[in-house]
Amino acid sequence: MKPRWNLVVTLGILLQIVTLVSAKAIIDQKAEETHNSNVQEQTGGAQKRIGYDYPAPALPISFDEHHHHEEPLVDNLQVQPLVDPHLHHVEPVIEEHHHEEHHPDPGFWKKKLIWKEGWKKIWKPGKKQIWKPDWKKIWKPIWVPTQIPVWKDIQVPAWKQIWKPVWKEIQVPAWKEIQVPDWKKIWKPIWVPIKVPAWKDIQVPAWKQIWKPVWKEIQVPDWKEIQVPAWKQVWYPAWVKVGIPGEKFLGKDHDGWEYTSHDLWKKKLVWKSAWKKIWKTEQKQIWRTDKKLEWKAAWKQIWKPGKKQIWVEDKKLAWKEAWKQVWRTEKKQVWVPEKKLEWKAAWVQIWKPSKKLIWVPDKKLEWKEAWKQIWVPGWKEIWVPAWKQIWKPVWISEWFPSPDPHEHHHEIEHGWDRKDAAGTKVVFKRSDPASAQPKAVEPAPAAANITPAVVKTDTTENKSDFRFP
Repeated sequence: MKPRWNLVVTLGILLQIVTLVSAKAIIDQKAEETHNSNVQEQTGGAQKRIGYDYPAPALPISFDEHHHHEEPLVDNLQVQPLVDPHLHHVEPVIEEHHHEEHHPDPGFWKKKLIWKEGWKKIWKPGKKQIWKPDWKKIWKPIWVPTQIPVWKDIQVPAWKQIWKPVWKEIQVPAWKEIQVPDWKKIWKPIWVPIKVPAWKDIQVPAWKQIWKPVWKEIQVPDWKEIQVPAWKQVWYPAWVKVGIPGEKFLGKDHDGWEYTSHDLWKKKLVWKSAWKKIWKTEQKQIWRTDKKLEWKAAWKQIWKPGKKQIWVEDKKLAWKEAWKQVWRTEKKQVWVPEKKLEWKAAWVQIWKPSKKLIWVPDKKLEWKEAWKQIWVPGWKEIWVPAWKQIWKPVWISEWFPSPDPHEHHHEIEHGWDRKDAAGTKVVFKRSDPASAQPKAVEPAPAAANITPAVVKTDTTENKSDFRFP
């Protein structure tokens, strides 16, 4: 058992080493992915702003109804980072370049940045009482799994040749009795219908005068009890809350903290009056419908017995010639299937008993050091929402006529000429609020050759999703 125990300990140590190596590789991979995402944010030019995000402008809208040119905008769009001195975040400036088109009224649209008032949700620090987890050292019994060798009875497959009987079908001639149809003349009795005279008792109608009673409806005066509404004053109990001045000592806990209560309330029973609606019984004269018996003459139809001659249907027995089909027995040769017993060699699988050494899992009781989690009171710093007034940039477009080409021979650049294009851009990452050092971003090349016909207005605003600071 001792060498096997040493083998188990060695395998456990190797498993821990492999786990540590794989965890280290995962941490290095996550660090590399974080570094790559930071590099992409630096080279991309601050794709996210603190407080809200602005998407790229929509497709350029041409106001010429006769010419429609659909060209990809990916090659003509450049993202230039913009520094906002008030909000300390980067605004991506997107400039569009289009190919020159001939229009009857030459001119161009120029984008202008204006500032719009808005409100931003911020978070202020605060405190909240919580229960912090703590650990207490305990010893608990555990079952350590072990293995013990045991011999197990198993069955080993083997093959054995046997001879088994097989029934083979053969055909044997035989005689079969069959029925052949034939006809035979017979006489059968039948009933012939005839009519015989007879007398029938019938009823003859007649009329007879009778007197029958009839109930006639009359009105009789009567008194009826009705319910008249009235009001009655009743008193009912009610509980009201009465304040108790001062404070009350409730006791101490196991840590020595004293607990008192202030502004207690108690219930007091008072009687309140109310008016209840009741019903009084009174008498009212009404006319009740009644019946009066009277006799009225009437004629009733009666039936008198009489006789009438009729013809009754009867039958008479007679003989009629007929032919009946009979069956005559004859013989016919047929082939009857029969079975013949034969012996056929076959192999059958049998199982031979054998023994196999196996390891049966067992368990051993040991004591293991463990930590039990307990809860202690503490204070937690939380963030409370608040609102802060901010100014966010909005792009508008203004129309400018094209200058006379005879007066200016140099190339005209349309767009926003930034004076600090050569300077470094500062990017503040929202995901790391504790970092106070801004990251330097390389300036993007300035855009040129803006087409005169571009988007007229671009005031689409996209607010960013909520994020915890």
